[in-house]
Amino acid sequence: ALIPETLKIRKFSPPPANFGEFLNILVKIRFGFNVRFLCNVFCCNLYDCLLSCSLQWDLVFDNAWKVPLSTSSFFLGVLIGSFISGHLSDRFGRKPVLFVTMALQTVTPLIQATSASLVMFCILNCLRGLGQASYYITSLVVGCELLSQTARMSFSLLGHSVGFGVGYALLPLFAYFIRGWRLLLVATAIPSFLLIPTCWVIPESPRWLLQKGRVQEAEVVIRVAAKRNRVPAPEVIFRADECLEILQNEGEEKQTYTYLDLIRTPNIRNITILSVVFYGLSLNTSNLNGNVYLNCFISAAIDIVVDVATWVLVNHVSRPTFVSSTLMCCGIMLVIIKLVPEGLYTLTLMGKMGVSAAFSMVIVFSTELMPTVVRNMGLGVFSTAAHIGTVILPYILFAGVYSKILPYLVFGTISIMAAAITMLLPDTRNSKLPDLIRQAKPIRGYVTECV
Repeated sequence: ALIPETLKIRKFSPPPANFGEFLNILVKIRFGFNVRFLCNVFCCNLYDCLLSCSLQWDLVFDNAWKVPLSTSSFFLGVLIGSFISGHLSDRFGRKPVLFVTMALQTVTPLIQATSASLVMFCILNCLRGLGQASYYITSLVVGCELLSQTARMSFSLLGHSVGFGVGYALLPLFAYFIRGWRLLLVATAIPSFLLIPTCWVIPESPRWLLQKGRVQEAEVVIRVAAKRNRVPAPEVIFRADECLEILQNEGEEKQTYTYLDLIRTPNIRNITILSVVFYGLSLNTSNLNGNVYLNCFISAAIDIVVDVATWVLVNHVSRPTFVSSTLMCCGIMLVIIKLVPEGLYTLTLMGKMGVSAAFSMVIVFSTELMPTVVRNMGLGVFSTAAHIGTVILPYILFAGVYSKILPYLVFGTISIMAAAITMLLPDTRNSKLPDLIRQAKPIRGYVTECV
């Protein structure tokens, strides 16, 4: 008697004891759709669905195509940040770009939490992606250029990658206890304030200073580092033979490098082209199925274990062989995963482990391939190539609603292609970081006079 006769309801049943089911029926009566369908597509449970942007901004049914825009806008920002941060970092220095982007990724989520519309949310999401990508790449380059070859691998895998995994593992815990997306944005931004003291601790890259002819400043950085580590600094920091090539090419090294320098000579051009394909394909294979909370945590735990295992194995296997084998493992698992019975999670686990190991090495490998004068710029170009794919990635995943096997086939094929391309790249194991363009290693089976 309480229901209007004109209201079109296919089926009505008495209020169940479960409040969630009762609320689902009420919403169905009021709006004419089943909330649980939306929950299965966009989020994990009814409570999260009612607090999500999807219902708050009416992103359902005819407007459902707008849902992936928020993710695409983030990766668009990542793409832009990857492209411009490399040039700015190679021209103005690693440290200024590092801390400007750190401030951007810290402040943007706080403003984003006040978003009144999807447009505002997407714009701020784009800026957040710009800051995070720039900070991630620049921080890795700074660490690699400050450390020796052995310490560089420990920093990249145990520090950078494991640190990323720990943050990844904490995210589902934050999301589980803080269900409102506005509060979640604020909560995830707060830890970034702990990075503020690093402004006074992290120095400018001595390699970058040396390439700019600022030898005295580079020496000061080394002496300060020696003092902090309580080890005696050598009387002569940079020997004449180490600086001879730079001094002989003073006019060349003082020039302003641009993206064209990545393809100017045959040696660096081959490395750039192969790295763009390799990096772009590799970083577009890291999406596997999983429950939002528990599987997110398990995925992060796998990343941490794989990073440690990679650190143990990486110096015993050539870089191309290691990355290619892990990508091939991931690709094969993804291609055949839908051909086996449901519930067989071993293949998913193996695929996840493969792509996690490859992900850990992709950025480090690319860092070792590029010379100092264009290193950050090169990584920016590689990352840009990777994230062109991630801009459309949410729609590939969304297509899984209609064809569950399609995303697996796409990611599996990409991973296998990346594995094949990787074997053409030179091995950088136990090698010094190249400083000049002419010092970059040639691809396998290709030798040029400029090497």
